Amino acid sequence: MSFPRRLLLSCLLLGTVMMGTGVASTTTFPPDSVAGWRSYWQSYVAVFLDSQGRVIDFHQQDITTSEGQSYALFFSLVANQPHRFARILSWTSNNLAAGHLGQTLPGWLWGKNQDGQWTLLSQHSATDADLWLAYILIEAGRLWHNPAYSATGLQLANTIASREVVQVSFATHVNAQSMELSSTHLLLPGYFGFIQGSQRYVFNPSYLPLPLLLGLAQADPQGPWQDMASQLPNFLRLVSPHGFVPDWVGLTADGKLYTPPQGSAGSYNAIRVYLWAGMSAAEGPLGTEMLRVFYGMRAYLQHSSVPPTTVEPQTGQVQGQGPAGFSAALLPYLAAVHAKSAFAAQIQRIRAAYDAQNGLLGNPAYYYDQNLALFAFGYLTGSFRFSPHGGLQTWWSSARAGDSPTVPRIGAAHGEK
Repeated sequence: MSFPRRLLLSCLLLGTVMMGTGVASTTTFPPDSVAGWRSYWQSYVAVFLDSQGRVIDFHQQDITTSEGQSYALFFSLVANQPHRFARILSWTSNNLAAGHLGQTLPGWLWGKNQDGQWTLLSQHSATDADLWLAYILIEAGRLWHNPAYSATGLQLANTIASREVVQVSFATHVNAQSMELSSTHLLLPGYFGFIQGSQRYVFNPSYLPLPLLLGLAQADPQGPWQDMASQLPNFLRLVSPHGFVPDWVGLTADGKLYTPPQGSAGSYNAIRVYLWAGMSAAEGPLGTEMLRVFYGMRAYLQHSSVPPTTVEPQTGQVQGQGPAGFSAALLPYLAAVHAKSAFAAQIQRIRAAYDAQNGLLGNPAYYYDQNLALFAFGYLTGSFRFSPHGGLQTWWSSARAGDSPTVPRIGAAHGEK
């Protein structure tokens, strides 16, 4: 049993007696098994996914985003639900990419316009979703032996590389006395709106999960993905001088930081960077390097039981109390750095926020919290992991050829619920 799962189980056992009552809890939450994670995913499906395969964000006027669709596809793949996956993919392609997902980047926002019609509200792309969609399709093709999925994923990866990738340079520490300039490809947050004048760019660190970059590098070795992956720890170190990561980064082509129009704080976007880093812990030296970058968050949680809502990465100042989804997102990172007391504190907070009526975390209208938790709990229960080369390993699949089998085959029922 891996350390993260041992830590999760030990914290759940310690928390089975409700504080101040002496009454044993009858519900295991967070999930401590693959079956528990699948049950949580089904609770999410019941609330947020309609019969067409559309994920609805009730907190934001019932909109649908390419991000939400990509996450639902990932969880459907992890749950081994090919029919549900196909419905979500069909809706996504038809409504966000005019039926041509792969050669067309999906628009990021769908909802009701001023005339009361449900339609695509923005054709501009969101690269976090684009990257996840390309990776998921490639991995779905491999795991389900569906070459059409893989072909679409590779086509989308090529479209991303041609429309949403730029090349920049930035200074990296070599030793205490010297610096050198590293050149790398980086992913713009979308094809439109993130180039600020001549060679001034805006980036979003949460759009760069290391396992996805490594997985795409294996599937598309001629693309920019390995370059991005290799320089990702250096990029994160540059923009996180106090061990906290920002939501948005302004960077010139020659490596000078500036404050982007979106501001310099780290909050609802940045929380995913800690999540991705925790899930990348087994990704060889790159994963280990990334964990070292975020010492500020670990230090803060040693004396605070609630993660901050907002941080100022350039000063290290923190504000507010983040939602329960933030606590869930930090679990894989805290497990990876062996921060046991901080991990246990987040588990306690998550348990207190559980809503037994709908089987979800906290306010069920907040779909983003549920997505963060699904990633975190899925990783910690071994429902999925990533191989050292970025291949997806699930509870129902054998390991990718040539990769270490970090996720065992669990259970015998592989079909949809």
